[in-house]
Amino acid sequence: MTSRVPFYLLITMLIIVGLGMSLYRHDVYGVPWTAGQEHQVWEVEARVEFQAKGDPVKISLATPDTQQGFTLINENTSSPGYGFALINTENGRRAEWTKREANGNQILYFKNQMLVDENAKFPTEPPLGDAKPVVLDSPLMTAAEAMLSQARQRSADNSTLTRELIKQFNDNESQNAGLLTKEMSKADAISAILSLEGIHARVVGALQLEDGRRRQSIIPMVEIWNNDKWELFNLDTGALDTTKNRMIWNQKGTPLLEVMGGTNSQVSFSIIAQDISPQQATDEKIQAESLLNFSIHSLPIEEQAMFKTIMLIPIGALIVVMLRVLIGLKTSGTFMPVLIAVAFVQTQLVPGIVGFLLIVGTGLIIRSYLSRLNLLLVARISAVIITVILIISVFTVVAFKIGLVEGLTITFFPMIILSWTIERMSILWEEEGAKEVIVQGGGSLLTAVLVYMAMTNDFVRHITFNFIGIQLVILAVILMLGNYTGYRLSELKRFKPLVKD
Repeated sequence: MTSRVPFYLLITMLIIVGLGMSLYRHDVYGVPWTAGQEHQVWEVEARVEFQAKGDPVKISLATPDTQQGFTLINENTSSPGYGFALINTENGRRAEWTKREANGNQILYFKNQMLVDENAKFPTEPPLGDAKPVVLDSPLMTAAEAMLSQARQRSADNSTLTRELIKQFNDNESQNAGLLTKEMSKADAISAILSLEGIHARVVGALQLEDGRRRQSIIPMVEIWNNDKWELFNLDTGALDTTKNRMIWNQKGTPLLEVMGGTNSQVSFSIIAQDISPQQATDEKIQAESLLNFSIHSLPIEEQAMFKTIMLIPIGALIVVMLRVLIGLKTSGTFMPVLIAVAFVQTQLVPGIVGFLLIVGTGLIIRSYLSRLNLLLVARISAVIITVILIISVFTVVAFKIGLVEGLTITFFPMIILSWTIERMSILWEEEGAKEVIVQGGGSLLTAVLVYMAMTNDFVRHITFNFIGIQLVILAVILMLGNYTGYRLSELKRFKPLVKD
């Protein structure tokens, strides 16, 4: 008989190493055990991509500084082979990359950390002198003056004047607005018209900070100087922007990106939130290396956002093992509920359950027809996959037509897994009957809901992402559960008659 000592030693080692790594990160690097809102750091990474032509390259990117609600605590770049410098100019701070010769597709990264700080200290910058009117061509000037005249009559001050101008630009029937936006962007047109009134205005680029966002683009907004402060306006509503977690990246109204020696340039942003200890939050000399040492935090933000979901899958696996080994709950497939729960995280719970039931139910009906054709397994599975894609497409279009925005997220469902689920349930129906299908399907759905609740828990998301050692502890617990050979809870009722006198 094989000795179990090495097995228990392995489990003990996994637990000790996992807990040790977690305690080390907490004690030495100050990573908190719980997710805290009072000391939050947003990591924003700009990804600059362009095509080089073999000539000298010079790239200039606008960068943010400390501003209302945020304190800049660190910034760095990842661009091997390039010279790099942060330059303070009259038009704001800029990151500058240079290289003597570059060919082909080039990707540069610039990352900064902004501490959420309601008491952030930043200089107020009142404009010098009066605003210089922007010179426009005759037809454009006539349209601009007409729009300004109408907005002036409906406003009382600079703020309301800006609001009324934006409303005109959002009116699809406004011919003057249409004429101006053919020659320039809406933000530039509004800024130009405000200059005719002597109002200092500039076009800035803003980012909506959302944890785990990838490939986000800059949102153009208009900022005006009103008496003693800058006021930010939303170009969609015309109202003063009070959106939570809105950070201005391009603060001075200068071009976001300037490229010399390259073409087809573009910038995208990835965002992730981190929680730090109170001591770190107040330390002016915080270093990225001390906060992010030896963990997936050293990866680019885009990959970190992806791993934030991947690191939750072991929690789902643990729940599935507990439900199947200890409780005896039947599911369709071993870890299919985990993948369905991951889809629920994207779609939200109620739309996800409805979409799952609609797709599987419709798929079973179509699969029952395919079974009559006596097709080979590979052809049958392929037909089911195509059918699932068509079902998802139809449901998405119908949801859009009737105004159910939540229905558009149904595309996050894993199509291959759904196809195998439909095939498995169909065979089960033929061999065991409808009751067994309901039992396993219901068990899978219940498991997916429980896994979803765990994956969306703030504490679980925080501890699995920030303490990679917890994954070793989860592995050890799963191995221990795999060694369990006792009765399941569902079997107690089954064998209850055996304990009667």
